[in-house]
Amino acid sequence: MTKTDEFAHLNTPLESSVSPALKFEVLAKCSTTKARASRMHLPHYTAHTPMFMPVGTMGTIKGITPRQLETLDCHVILGNTYHLGSQPGPELLEKAGGLHKFMAWDRGLLTDSGGFQMVSLLKLANITEDGVEFENPHNGKMMMLTPEMSIGLQNSIGADIMMQLDDVVSSLTTGPRVEEAMWRSLRWLDRGIKAHKRPSEQNLFPIVQGGLDERLRTISAKELTKRESPGYAIGGLSGGEAKGSFWRMVSLSTDILPTNKPRYCMGVGYAEDLVVCSALGVDMYDCVFPTRTARFGNALVRTGSLALRQGKYRDDFTPIDSECDCSTCQQFTRAYLYTSVTKETTNCHLITVHNIAFQMRLMRDIRTAIVEDRYPQFIRSFMKTRFGKTVPQWIIDALKSVGVDLTVPDETGYAASAIESDFQKEPNV
Repeated sequence: MTKTDEFAHLNTPLESSVSPALKFEVLAKCSTTKARASRMHLPHYTAHTPMFMPVGTMGTIKGITPRQLETLDCHVILGNTYHLGSQPGPELLEKAGGLHKFMAWDRGLLTDSGGFQMVSLLKLANITEDGVEFENPHNGKMMMLTPEMSIGLQNSIGADIMMQLDDVVSSLTTGPRVEEAMWRSLRWLDRGIKAHKRPSEQNLFPIVQGGLDERLRTISAKELTKRESPGYAIGGLSGGEAKGSFWRMVSLSTDILPTNKPRYCMGVGYAEDLVVCSALGVDMYDCVFPTRTARFGNALVRTGSLALRQGKYRDDFTPIDSECDCSTCQQFTRAYLYTSVTKETTNCHLITVHNIAFQMRLMRDIRTAIVEDRYPQFIRSFMKTRFGKTVPQWIIDALKSVGVDLTVPDETGYAASAIESDFQKEPNV
């Protein structure tokens, strides 16, 4: 399923930027929305955006080999700095020549800073101006992660893109703590920039913070643009906040961040979110959702997902998706997957292959629609298939802000009415 260069015929960038370890070329723009299709030259691979990046916490995506990821046309995958820093550790990774060689992956790698995991997964002791002090889950000892240590670990890992250590607060937090974290994240960024020892080989992305406060988000984004970074991330979202607030913070950020550099919205992976955020001008995404939900027997399709552990699939001899060309859909039926889904590692593996293929195909379809300047039509077709007659209000509002009004009938007669819920499990037909 590895694809040829879908941008081969686009030789003249509309906008571009060049950094020591990254060249970004905007090759096409939607004439209605803020969506754009771009080529991002990284030290190890040239990626096409908008793109989705599967998450491989320990340098591996559970049940999937690097060769399979290449076949599935993954351009960039994620590694987790905290976990990789604990095991195998920076010394071994340096001896191996970095994570690319250690895991036999010759395409793009992005590593997070490790800060999010320390706040979300571990027993947090204290956040100070020095860094994040926490209890090591392996031995119970108190440890400190500083901005300099985070960058040092990521320099050892050798990822194409590194993330700054930021002061992470829940997206539901309000009050003075949000502003404190935003300003501290800026100071930590400056310390990380100074500590970065491989700027000609690795790119350091800062992270827009500020919670759900428009004033703080604006300050953060404007401050980050002063640093002339190769690319920028939008963080502190996808943490349980109302979707109406989520999309507004994303759109506000893309309005401020440079148009000639990549924008990465962290922790986003639902199909409808990818379609909407691409319309809002985002280029890069990551999320554990597609691979994690596969291990619970859920296969992604354009109408939502199929819970293959349900009895209704016992005698269903069709593939997960008849339009999917992944190896799972070409060889196995829903009935076969039902027999041992969530019980046998083989079936978890098969659904994981499909779910990654689903994400990659969706992103290719998004890019193609942008290049052909029919992204609004693609959005309408996608939403009709995914939701039917009713669409969550936040999606209608977000798309209307960039010139796509789903409540007005298109040339096919399709129009949708809004529902207040942020989520709709199945299409309303």
